[in-house]
Amino acid sequence: MQQRAAGRIKRKRRIRKRVVGHVERPRMNVFRSHKHLYVQLVNDVEHTTLLGCSTKTSQKAGQLSTGGNVSAAEQLGKLIAEEAIKRGIKQVVFDRGGYQYHGRVKALADAARAAGLEF
Repeated sequence: MQQRAAGRIKRKRRIRKRVVGHVERPRMNVFRSHKHLYVQLVNDVEHTTLLGCSTKTSQKAGQLSTGGNVSAAEQLGKLIAEEAIKRGIKQVVFDRGGYQYHGRVKALADAARAAGLEF
């Protein structure tokens, strides 16, 4: 298990060398745990988080029944896209955080694209 986590950290660092968020085009960072997904829009130039959503907070708000499946990821992608568009953010850079572009991460990205974010 430690080898798998270490491999993800290596991939994450390799990705972060190239992916940088700006004011016009922030970085959409994804963190995946067993039970929940977390998404942030980050401005790396000013070191600020512009927007953050998770299945945990959405579950408390009554929008989701569970937090760790593909349908929850799709709803979270739609939610983050709607909130970003309200704040005038239409383009982002997608940072998958070292996870495979597969399953929940892919579902989140596809839902955000379908809701109007460009990346």
